[in-house]
Amino acid sequence: MKLSVSQPPYEGAPVVVLIAGLGGSGSYWLPQLATLEKEYQVVCYDQRGTGNNPATLPEGYSLAEMADELAQALNDAGITRYCVVGHALGALVGLQLALDKPESLTALVCVNGWLTLNAHTRRCFQIRERLLHAGGAQAWVEAQPLFLYPADWMAARAPRLEAEDALALAHFQGKANLLRRLDALKKADFSRHAARIRCPVHIICSVDDMLVPSVCSTELQVAIPHSHKAVMRQGGHACNVTEPDIFNTLLLNGLASLLHSPEPAL
Repeated sequence: MKLSVSQPPYEGAPVVVLIAGLGGSGSYWLPQLATLEKEYQVVCYDQRGTGNNPATLPEGYSLAEMADELAQALNDAGITRYCVVGHALGALVGLQLALDKPESLTALVCVNGWLTLNAHTRRCFQIRERLLHAGGAQAWVEAQPLFLYPADWMAARAPRLEAEDALALAHFQGKANLLRRLDALKKADFSRHAARIRCPVHIICSVDDMLVPSVCSTELQVAIPHSHKAVMRQGGHACNVTEPDIFNTLLLNGLASLLHSPEPAL
């Protein structure tokens, strides 16, 4: 699996691996890259079956497989110790790595993640699946911003959203791959295992997330020993995209705390 690995800003800089959500694209993290690369060696990647890592995913594809193939790719690149920052599905992959590869994971940041699928989130995905079956990739892509972004943010950026729709259609991962990744996401359940996580965990959520209610992050914090939570008042599900300045500050401060940096980011 292909990875994009930045040059370390200094010798021995901590490695931060960014894991996107259901879309699977490493480009999701563009609003964070320049900021993070000043302090960390940053790894981005397109998840298997998407973008630069095309593949036909097998039936029964699981979250454990997602975590294992990433760990293997990092190991092949000579990266054996790293911090993970994951969004939604990416946060779940991070939780799986924390359980399966505790010797490798130095810290974990979960952005709008969850322990087990919330009833509201399940309903949202059911609706999106029906759109995919009835209207194909076009319907899925056009509906996606409704779940990612706040309404006023979208209304002020209509040309941008049209361009994003065109790009997403051009790079659509395929119906079968999308459904198999979605099925793996829906089956994930960390409610019985979260207490075993021993690496430091920082949780970031947005109050106005229309896809994953912020209570999911509260449940995650309660379940994971010694975890900490930061709450954004607005930003929607894709809060790192809509409010990058606020998010980046929370992320840098969280990473500094998790990785025992002598000074938090300002």
